[in-house]
Amino acid sequence: MAQSRTTERGTGAASRPGARERLVEAAVRLFGEVGIRAAGIDRILAEAGVAKMSLYKHFRGKDDLVVAALQRKDELFRETFEAMVGSRQSPRARLLGVFDALEKWFGRPDFRGCLFLNAAAELVEPECPGRAVIAGHKAWVLAKLRGLSEDAGVPDPEHFAAQLMLLFDGAIARAYVTGEAAAAADGKAAAAVLLDAALARSA
Repeated sequence: MAQSRTTERGTGAASRPGARERLVEAAVRLFGEVGIRAAGIDRILAEAGVAKMSLYKHFRGKDDLVVAALQRKDELFRETFEAMVGSRQSPRARLLGVFDALEKWFGRPDFRGCLFLNAAAELVEPECPGRAVIAGHKAWVLAKLRGLSEDAGVPDPEHFAAQLMLLFDGAIARAYVTGEAAAAADGKAAAAVLLDAALARSA
């Protein structure tokens, strides 16, 4: 689901990302590192190596850039999620593998929590366009958890997925606040207990 990437070509030089692409990539990095409010336009422009004129050629303002950055992060998350979870063979392994994916993420030196949860805490105005992207992202995760639950034979996959979502987001929040990558293993253990209980009830 990756978007097409615009390139600029210099004479005799290798192609490089266009101004819009560099702005979005810089915004994703800075929003993740320091937050949306703290990442001012001038800092994003400097990080991207783009003139202010180019910013307003591609975006009406920072709100539009926030939306584009969140959409890009959502695309990257979906690709990573599908690759890490979909590679497992059994339905149970795929379901619980969600937390193995989290553990790898938590162990990265650049882990700064969930950009979408962090952004939701900053974008408090209900009419803020970025909130729709955040809601769409979380709805996608919930739908994937529901599908994994169905594949695993859970009798009420919608309710079970909602429980998993609490463990999923809770593990992310704990890992971010405490720095404990073990939050993923604890989430996986709790999910396994819930899964076994749900399957036992349906037997």
